[in-house]
Amino acid sequence: MSRVSPRAERLVVIGGDAAGMSAASQARRLRGPDELEIVAFERGHFTSYSACGIPYWVGGDVTERDQLIARTPGEHRERAIDLRMRTEVTEIDTAGQRVRACDLDSGAESWTSYDKLVIATGARPVRPEMPGMDAPGVHGVQTLDDGQALLDSLARTRGRRAVVVGAGYIGVEMAEALINRGYGVTVLNRGKEPMSTLDPDMGRLVHRAMEGLGITMVNDAEVTKVLTGDDGRVRAVVTEDAEYPADVVVLGIGVRPETSLARAAGLPLGHHRGLLTDLAMRVRGHENIWAGGDCVEVLDLVSGQERHIALGTHANKHGQVIGTNAGGGYATFPGVVGTAVSKVCDLEIARTGLREKDAHRVGLRFEAVTIESTSRAGYYPGASPMTVKMLAERRTGRLLGVQIVGREGAAKRVDIAAVALTAGLTVEQMTALDLGYAPPFSPVWDPVLVAARKAAAKVRAA
Repeated sequence: MSRVSPRAERLVVIGGDAAGMSAASQARRLRGPDELEIVAFERGHFTSYSACGIPYWVGGDVTERDQLIARTPGEHRERAIDLRMRTEVTEIDTAGQRVRACDLDSGAESWTSYDKLVIATGARPVRPEMPGMDAPGVHGVQTLDDGQALLDSLARTRGRRAVVVGAGYIGVEMAEALINRGYGVTVLNRGKEPMSTLDPDMGRLVHRAMEGLGITMVNDAEVTKVLTGDDGRVRAVVTEDAEYPADVVVLGIGVRPETSLARAAGLPLGHHRGLLTDLAMRVRGHENIWAGGDCVEVLDLVSGQERHIALGTHANKHGQVIGTNAGGGYATFPGVVGTAVSKVCDLEIARTGLREKDAHRVGLRFEAVTIESTSRAGYYPGASPMTVKMLAERRTGRLLGVQIVGREGAAKRVDIAAVALTAGLTVEQMTALDLGYAPPFSPVWDPVLVAARKAAAKVRAA
């Protein structure tokens, strides 16, 4: 009597970018098609691409869109992943273990059952509800489709005036991209200084660099509406105090987790509206559902609280963990320390851990120090200035956060601090770190260690 093989399990993935396709690919490595069927849905035109590279594509540093694509839909299908493009999942039925999807080109709807589900719906740009925000010429920049739409808009626009609303990572990077395109750029920022991921004293250094590029930087600017012309396109952005002419507007206000599907399905969301998961990236309370990427909240290892941080580095790690678990293995994602780097022209910007207001919010007493140093030995050609700010817990001396602003060779020094934060080192312990030294790369005392020495002395004095 012949034996009938059981039906292969089905893994359904919602979202075809970093987290979703990393999960699908890792699960496929662990289990073949006869054991695990994988169906993935992506509502856009592209998969597995670098959203972080979009500003550099818009600015012309990256010449071709496809250079940002790590793996095409065809390459995923060659690995026995049933990838359905231009197909949007509109409903999750957790009780029935199925999802409803709509083919965006034909309008046809269908249900697909699952044994295991991965939610990787990403994030969406913040678009304030105010007059004119949906007008032609106003762009959020989150996906390759968004980047293409912006480039198409720039090609159609006759004028050369751009307004960027918001001065976070995307806002600052897009301002530089538009300057490179030959636009006159005004950045409207509701905060006291650009880059709210930094303390204002460090953001001030970024402000000066932006103005040095010819960018008009307007702080404490609350946008109230967007004005349109007779053709319906954007013509100006209005704040409480002034009106700024614009032929194109880019929103760099930030992103929010795209969790409308999850919310409608009754899945648990956190304070920042991101999905809540355990260390295995499994959605809390749901044994067969995982979530990762920009739609989740993760543990901040420094503050001990949940945070929403939209970064491709995290999304790819989440996908690896999810794919391992969905494929029958075991892996965990312990959390983050909040490391990020960016640049404005040749000014490098980096941060990790807590800012002053973060430490205040979680009730930590701390000491803060700021030092000036150079990227190389002062006598070596090409040495450039660097500012390092460091926070340490007052009672224990535990490192809490580091911010760095400087020229070439500055930003990646933040990785030293990221490792120290992850290891729970004190600033005193950091002073003994055996870092590489040669005059072309660093002073005898690396700038991060100079800051650690000063912080350790301040902690001892306190």
